[in-house]
Amino acid sequence: MNKKQMALIVVVFLIIGAGIGFLATDIAVKKSEQKNPFFRVVEISPLEDDPAVWGKNFPLQYDTYLRTVDQVRTKHGGSESIPRMPSSADPRDHVAQDKLKEDPRLKMMWLGYAFSKDFREERGHAYMLEDQLFTGRQQVPQPGACLNCHASTYPMMYKLGDGDIQKGFEIMNKMPYHEAAKGVKHPVSCIDCHDSQSMQLRVTRPAFMEGIAKYKATLGVQKYEVNKMATRQEMRTFVCAQCHVEYYFKGTEKRLTFPWDKGIKGDEILKEYQENGHKDWIHAETKAPVLKAQHPEFEMFSQGVHAKSGVSCVDCHMPYQRVGAMKITDHQARSPLLNINKSCQTCHHSPESELLSKVELIQSRHLEMRNRALDALMAFITDLKNAQAKNFDPAKVKKAQNLQREAQFLIDFVEAENSAGFHAPQEAARLMVQALDKIREGQLILK
Repeated sequence: MNKKQMALIVVVFLIIGAGIGFLATDIAVKKSEQKNPFFRVVEISPLEDDPAVWGKNFPLQYDTYLRTVDQVRTKHGGSESIPRMPSSADPRDHVAQDKLKEDPRLKMMWLGYAFSKDFREERGHAYMLEDQLFTGRQQVPQPGACLNCHASTYPMMYKLGDGDIQKGFEIMNKMPYHEAAKGVKHPVSCIDCHDSQSMQLRVTRPAFMEGIAKYKATLGVQKYEVNKMATRQEMRTFVCAQCHVEYYFKGTEKRLTFPWDKGIKGDEILKEYQENGHKDWIHAETKAPVLKAQHPEFEMFSQGVHAKSGVSCVDCHMPYQRVGAMKITDHQARSPLLNINKSCQTCHHSPESELLSKVELIQSRHLEMRNRALDALMAFITDLKNAQAKNFDPAKVKKAQNLQREAQFLIDFVEAENSAGFHAPQEAARLMVQALDKIREGQLILK
């Protein structure tokens, strides 16, 4: 063997040795990352609601949280950024699309209520506070209870209640909206879902603590305490369900209440409203005492195949992602259709195009049913208005008004839910068929 061959062998062994050394170092670094998923750069106060402070310890999660400013429209949902001229009353230079202009039937359904004045597509979490502060619905006085789902309210409730968030919650509900809004600074933040010391998921909204206990009681579980008894996988849905639910403001104190005494299905909630007599407003044309459904994503999702299979909201809307050796939750809460690879293909081993087409087909069929139901409701409202103009039998008019109340709520329950029917297609169809049946019954009364 000559000197050149010897030198080549030495070089090869040096390269192999360097490679092994690099690999060993990389493995050691990644093992260290696994053991220490974050570095405590700052101490986080139990009342720290600024996500930027939390972001110093959790920069990867904070980076994805900041991306909730993105506005992307899917085929049947999502928001697009529409420029507007700022004013002293509304400093926003961009808003989402106007859903009342896209579908005037919604304005007729809500005629006489604040939602008939302004209703736009929901934007990401980053906008949840400012879009409520400057919505045209503020023309009608709103209670402080509205902040429960639009701001990081935990520190405010804690301070109002001198350390008792339940007491602070009761006080905040009764405050005028703009007075209460002075006590908050941020939209939903880290503190609303995580304990600042342990980082464990937790529920911070008293209304949900009370509501889930009522619902669990209908299932035979008494004295349910969510922060003590929920599994981690349940908490990955419950932290979202603190806000993505149907609710109403109870009594003159405007106490935020989840109507789950009889269950969480749309018709079970309607039954509770029928028994307690709650109404949101009097319809401007028919004078019916009607109801406004809010955003019942949790209730509808709970009836679908994904929930029944143990999937959580976070699994699809905030899926895990790999960063080096770490597995973190993507805090850019958004439609799974914008992230099919991580949101869907971990379970469904089909091409992205096939999964997307399946979802869009479900949503298209749902929207066809929804449009038929809305058309029927518009015809019923016209019939009821005409009957009143002709001094129709008052007793029959009252029965028809109640049927409008019931049908309208069931349609609105499906309309207000933000998945275009995907969370629970059969449940959505079941509620719309009930609504159509009530409309038919009302129209027969008015003949």
